[in-house]
Amino acid sequence: MSGVIESQENKDLRAAVAALGARHGRGFDRAALWSEAAKLGYLGVNLPEAYGGGGGGMAELSIVLEELGSAGCPLLMMVVSPAICGTVIARFGTEEQKRAWLPGLADGTLTMAFGITEPDAGSNSHRITTTARRDGDGWILNGRKVFISGVDIADATLIVGRTEDARTGSLKPCLFIVPRDTPGFQRSRIDMELHAAEKQFELVLDDVRLPAESLVGDEDAGLLQLFAGLNPERIMTAAFAIGMGRYALAKAVDYATTRQVWKLPIGGHQAIAHPLAQAHIELELARLMMQKAAALYDAGDDIGAGEAANMAKYAAAEACVKAVDQAVHTLGGNGLTREYGLASLITAARVARIAPVSREMILNYVSHQSLGLPKSY
Repeated sequence: MSGVIESQENKDLRAAVAALGARHGRGFDRAALWSEAAKLGYLGVNLPEAYGGGGGGMAELSIVLEELGSAGCPLLMMVVSPAICGTVIARFGTEEQKRAWLPGLADGTLTMAFGITEPDAGSNSHRITTTARRDGDGWILNGRKVFISGVDIADATLIVGRTEDARTGSLKPCLFIVPRDTPGFQRSRIDMELHAAEKQFELVLDDVRLPAESLVGDEDAGLLQLFAGLNPERIMTAAFAIGMGRYALAKAVDYATTRQVWKLPIGGHQAIAHPLAQAHIELELARLMMQKAAALYDAGDDIGAGEAANMAKYAAAEACVKAVDQAVHTLGGNGLTREYGLASLITAARVARIAPVSREMILNYVSHQSLGLPKSY
């Protein structure tokens, strides 16, 4: 499915990752796949070569996640660890932070989670109540986070807190690296109906003391640094959704090609064939916007990438939900059996519509930022 707008190098990367995914497939061992992808250099393909990465960008990293997803073995922590945390540290971290974290994030030996969502803040990052106050040479953090992926397997969590601006008294976002075993840093698992290898957690930060070097980047550049991580998150969520949609569509096409009820396979009937063709078209269109977003981000156009990344995430989520629904419908009763492995995707596909930002908030963004309509929130 690779297009002419990809370089030969990226087409080769796509083929190689597809082969890796095919070796693991659905029912994969997450740790084994993570380790093998790391050894092959795929996890850190977006990180700087000087710190053990591949020297590429979001274009390459999104290919890796999409192809693993299309093989039925997506790695959700790729969205968080190399894409958000690795990107933020590579762009804004100190030399010491880069040396401490980037080689491990690149080779898979270190993993970092990302904590932004709060129980009462939802999509409003300005309502974040996790606060960081200075304490001598260090910081003390207090607050709560919810729906934080993979905290149990992550060596640290990049926490979005807010510090008080000494000049204005207003709160501004800042990013802190909180190691997993830091005193006062507590986690409890959220019981999810969603079946995924990566678990979801609620975090409580109770007088978490951190050294000065835990702060990532400039205390006065919080929003810039925050969105440097959120745009890659949207691009990678699009890759996650497109991969899942492709996986479901491939299952449906195979079934429609071989399942025969009357005189020809059911895929020979337009009522079956056309919806699958539409799903394919919409996945391809979503991928084009994802590629545009990645290209803009990798070129350093944060504003242009913000618009495209939101649109890509929206389009990919809608295309994924439609592809999964049509795939299940194509298989009929078989689409709900464990044997065919599609029913669990009905829940999983909705995640892309909800997280990391809802489709309604993306529509708010586009109507206000792109179309210039009055702001509704």
